[in-house]
Amino acid sequence: MCAVGNPVAGWPSPDWAQPWNAPYAADGTAVRQACEQGVPLPQALTLRIGAGGPRFVPQADLPDGWAYEQFIFETGAVPTRDGLHDFFNGLVWARFPATKRLLNRLQAAEIAQVGVGQVRGPVRDAITLFDENAVLLQAPEALWQALLARDWTRLFVELRPLWAQARLVLFGHALLEKLVTPYKSITGHVYRLPVPPELGEDLAAWDGWLGGRLGADELACKPFTPLPVLGVPGWWPANGSASFYADPQVFRRPRPQG
Repeated sequence: MCAVGNPVAGWPSPDWAQPWNAPYAADGTAVRQACEQGVPLPQALTLRIGAGGPRFVPQADLPDGWAYEQFIFETGAVPTRDGLHDFFNGLVWARFPATKRLLNRLQAAEIAQVGVGQVRGPVRDAITLFDENAVLLQAPEALWQALLARDWTRLFVELRPLWAQARLVLFGHALLEKLVTPYKSITGHVYRLPVPPELGEDLAAWDGWLGGRLGADELACKPFTPLPVLGVPGWWPANGSASFYADPQVFRRPRPQG
């Protein structure tokens, strides 16, 4: 879609003014503009990210029989298809290079140990889930307690003013892709360890913290909790009414134990 004479008009256009797109808006706008001028998507991403990120190459550069993750690990190049999915993947690489490299190393280590089969296994499944759908949260403890309890009324209605002290960043590129065309039930997986408040809003510091601590054993335990992201105050006009959350198909209570 990024070939000369065939700009990105065939893609839905992200609304960069939406809060979930804010961390990626500057890079996303620049890359899309380059594509509209005829620059191939892999080249546009590489030029925008510069020396701090990987090289992006056409998907055709991935040899037959090579696992995608192993190719990245061995070559430092990311095979990239035209389309929003890989577009957002590149934007996340730009913001979280240390974390993306760590996830790739973990994937490559699992492949080296058990090979590539029809079943990924718990570690690779969890790494993929993080890569595609993870959400990072920095928030007061009361919000965390309500989130982990899936007490949606308390989280979003009773504690609504506390969200002014929270910062939520979407890491998963598939999650970002879904939100190009928002719908109520879109759900992310919040990493259950809070982003330290002393890191402030510095996403480079978030990346250094996350890229220095994630491990295969922790990920295998699936350290996530679900969050319907359009329930976040300020993220969707309809959630200004408490009735928005009275939808058990979206805001589900925990399953009974036993």
